[in-house]
Amino acid sequence: MNLPLLLNTPEPMARMRVVTTRDRSDAALKTLHEEGVLHVEQSEELKPVERAAVEGARNRVSESLKYINEILSYIPEKEKVFLKEDLTTKYLRPFDEIESDTRSLYATLTDLYKKAAGLDREIKRLREDNRYLRPLAEEIDLNLADLSFRGNYLFSRVFVLPLELHRSFLDRIRPHTLHTVVATTENEAVVYVIARVEGKKVIEDAASDLGCRMLEIVPEDLTLKHFLGIVESRIQGLEEQLTTVTRELQSKTREHLAEVVLLKEVLSAESERLAILEKASEAKYVTMVEGWIPEANVESAMLHLKEAIDIVFVDVRAATESEEPPAKFNNLGPLRPFEVVVKLFGVPGYREWDPTPIIAYTFAIFFGLMLGDVIYGLGLILAARFILPSFTDDPESDNFKLFQRLIYTSSVIALIVGLLSGTALGDFTGRFLGIYEGDWALVGPFREVITNPVYFIVGALVIGIIHIILAHLLGFIRGARERSKGIMLSRAGSLSVIIFGIPFLLYGMMDFRVVPVGEGVYTVFGYLAAVGFVMIVVAAFVQMKGLGAIFWLLDVTGILGDIMSYARLAGVGLATFYLAYSFNMLGEMIYSALSGMLPGLLGVAIGGIATIIVLLFGHSLNLALSGLGAFIHSLRLCFVEFMFKFYEGGGRQYEPFCLKPRTFIVVG
Repeated sequence: MNLPLLLNTPEPMARMRVVTTRDRSDAALKTLHEEGVLHVEQSEELKPVERAAVEGARNRVSESLKYINEILSYIPEKEKVFLKEDLTTKYLRPFDEIESDTRSLYATLTDLYKKAAGLDREIKRLREDNRYLRPLAEEIDLNLADLSFRGNYLFSRVFVLPLELHRSFLDRIRPHTLHTVVATTENEAVVYVIARVEGKKVIEDAASDLGCRMLEIVPEDLTLKHFLGIVESRIQGLEEQLTTVTRELQSKTREHLAEVVLLKEVLSAESERLAILEKASEAKYVTMVEGWIPEANVESAMLHLKEAIDIVFVDVRAATESEEPPAKFNNLGPLRPFEVVVKLFGVPGYREWDPTPIIAYTFAIFFGLMLGDVIYGLGLILAARFILPSFTDDPESDNFKLFQRLIYTSSVIALIVGLLSGTALGDFTGRFLGIYEGDWALVGPFREVITNPVYFIVGALVIGIIHIILAHLLGFIRGARERSKGIMLSRAGSLSVIIFGIPFLLYGMMDFRVVPVGEGVYTVFGYLAAVGFVMIVVAAFVQMKGLGAIFWLLDVTGILGDIMSYARLAGVGLATFYLAYSFNMLGEMIYSALSGMLPGLLGVAIGGIATIIVLLFGHSLNLALSGLGAFIHSLRLCFVEFMFKFYEGGGRQYEPFCLKPRTFIVVG
């Protein structure tokens, strides 16, 4: 069953094996990297590749990447860097040239780096000395040289350790010490030790065992108190020097930033290629790379491999029943953003349905009904465009862009719901502009449903019943495909209880006829619901044996709980509207009070400003709370009440080995 507008299936995959001679393995891997369609996996035949050579190459790449990252660490804030040279062209150059370019760039900045690193180390050392020597100065006042003395017969040290361990430390070293002084700071102890040289190893071993740190004190001809009197000014002077050096470093780094970022992308790609090479297997004279490729890309990949390499063997076969290839989503463009929701639950198995299409419709509709406001919909679109990127490290990643599009789509539905119901910031247009919502609502009856709590709750429950019937129907089809009697019985029983039991109960308790038929038909409905109930009980025993005696009750009560859960659509939707209504009323009250208390235009001006502030704050808060609530509750309805009925999602995501060209990189 493959209904791409309701359910989908992952794209068909084939197993590809690429075999070439050892001297052509680099060219093969670079071609596969550029093609970007092979999901590489560990090969199962032939001997492992010689790791020593690969590890040596990876070490060179890692060292070059370390240089690049050191350069980029001095970019204080995020900024876009547009690449002036094509990534693929740079990547195809010999690695020796790339490594040489990296070292050359690093060399131009080495002196400044060393100076900045030295200043930073000195500042940290002085701060540490200031912190730990200050309490020690209250007990003794020696020269700094005496705190870290190394002689032929005696030595001295200053140790820092957790306060609760200092007595154990003193007990262990006491037989070997001539004198000790202890001072405390917060939850640490500072211990000054004078001892004979022959006891040095015992003392240092005790310090190591208890996690002590030894202060590295630079010997100076200064008393402890004199040093502490000038240490702050020293630190301040060093910080000023560091600021100057850092600014110069940032300036020089920016001169070469485009080249630095391009080198980082090339080196990252090279590191990935070498990682794949470690997965490859080789015999004495050949290298092999193996993995999964979409069937639609097989012909193109084979053509490019054979064009780039004169000696290559490519073997392609279909997946066997025992194999579980990675799943590549295969949805229409407008539906792709909702793959994010499905992946949050779990990637579909290769032979499992992909519920992205139906999740796209239901999630967006649920979100739109709960937010349901023209201005809030626009506000959320703007927030997703301009504010949301600041909360992620890589706003250019594919996953973030999909999430952004999900918010756009859901917000557009909320905007449409607002237009249909005539809702913009609650009752703002009627209260402040004199344009009443009922006058500009595109569908008057729809507005009546959305703003009337009883109608809205009933409508939400009807949506819930339809949604849950569809979930159980899909669960029944899945059980039939898997030939699972337990699943088929359970889902068929649930469908019978919902479809026939609800009309029967409404008729019996409220004399309300959902279906306009006679009393005898409703009696039949009651019997069919009872049959469904029995099927649920039997299914519980079939699936869980003795535990079914307990779990059938959960299955039955769960049906009612699932349906009632959809009342949250009305709860959140009405809360959004009435909270906006309340802020509008508060703004109107503040305006009336201030304009009445203060004379003439002054009252109007101050009242207007205060009202605008209240409305801006209130509606911004309501937008944030309602947007978050609509997202979370839509997820809940899609996951708990729907997907659990038919979907497992235990697959692996398709992640091809590919080169990812970009127009700019965010650094800092």
